[in-house]
Amino acid sequence: MSQPSLVTQLSHYILDGLWQLQSCFHCFPSNPSLKINGRSFKILRLLGEGGFSYVYLVQSPGDPTLYALKKIRCPFGQESVSLALKEVEAYSLFTPHPNIIHAIDHSVESDRGDPGSKTVYILLPYFRRGNLQDAINANLVNRARFPERRLMVLFLGVCRALKAMHQYRVSGAPGGEAARRKAKGVRQEAADADREAEEEVVKANTRRKRRDQRGGEEDGEEQDPLMEGEVMAAHEGMAAGETRAYAHRDIKPGNIMINDNGTQPILMDLGSMAPSPTPVTSRALALQVQDQAAEHSTMPYRAPELFDVKTGTVIDTKVDIWSLGCTLYACLVGKSPFEARSEETGGSLSLCVLGGDWRFPDEGPAEAKRGKQRVVDAEEAKNKQKEDAISESVKEVVRKCLMVEPAERPDVDELIVMVERVVEELPDEGDAAVDME
Repeated sequence: MSQPSLVTQLSHYILDGLWQLQSCFHCFPSNPSLKINGRSFKILRLLGEGGFSYVYLVQSPGDPTLYALKKIRCPFGQESVSLALKEVEAYSLFTPHPNIIHAIDHSVESDRGDPGSKTVYILLPYFRRGNLQDAINANLVNRARFPERRLMVLFLGVCRALKAMHQYRVSGAPGGEAARRKAKGVRQEAADADREAEEEVVKANTRRKRRDQRGGEEDGEEQDPLMEGEVMAAHEGMAAGETRAYAHRDIKPGNIMINDNGTQPILMDLGSMAPSPTPVTSRALALQVQDQAAEHSTMPYRAPELFDVKTGTVIDTKVDIWSLGCTLYACLVGKSPFEARSEETGGSLSLCVLGGDWRFPDEGPAEAKRGKQRVVDAEEAKNKQKEDAISESVKEVVRKCLMVEPAERPDVDELIVMVERVVEELPDEGDAAVDME
């Protein structure tokens, strides 16, 4: 029998590759469309993915509006519906706020062939300008910079979004009791879906046990959801008007969208959100908080107190202030201060964070820590001004946020006052839109 030709072999490789590519989209049929609560949507393209989740650009027939659809697979025992819907619950609680994204709709569907597995769909607004990370990437490619005043206006909007979270008043936020009832309803829906999934798993195990001719023992250990809907649970026992603070815990450029006119930031991805403060009363709790941070808080933007959680400490909203400082630095320089420093020194990123080892490109380590302007000769200063000039007032905002000790960082109110002052001092640049196209 003659050997297959090179062309034949190559064609087989191509066909195998196409089949594998198609299998990546097993979650959707060949006709890429789906329904959410009876409304049809056509899937246009994949916007992003991570872990068990995918985000698609979708459109409803007859409606020119584009949406972002987040699909979260919840195989029981790996990811609970409560954890997936925690994001929707949080969006409901803070709706409407001009700087926090809202969920337009959501649904929980049972997966075919696996009664214990669920899929959560969350329909979100689509922002054509993307997020701050997209803008940073575009600047790096084009060797451009954010105009400082426009950047600080966006930064101020993020601060105001965090103020709503850090100082949330029970039944007192915009939307009041209606928003709270809606969030509570989402939590109940998640609990019901988890309970249903657990019951289906128990039934499936019972059926398998009956089919087992040898009568072998089954592992009867119950599986609990990984996380309850703790957003509304944190309100229990609290009177109307009391403050229930929340920390976002994953502030980064990729979680800050830009509205279509380029003037407003939109904070998103509240799945990492946690009630604040969190007293760390035992070693077990310290390890749990540390593990959750490792899973949900992006490393280059994670506060030092989340890298090494110690018993007897308190984790509070100051973790977000640190992340804001890292985010502002990334917008100015192109990457997180600790990414930049660890690449420069070849050292560990976590050690750089824990030691507060970072600097601006035109500074040495001593100047970065002390907040003093570097002394250089006139010619070098002139070159630096052309190459990488960052206003001292903007630098000072970053320095204040990146204090290793949480108590030395400003709270969100102090930060807002500081940023408003900086915005007033910086020269007006005309059109306040951020152009990322």
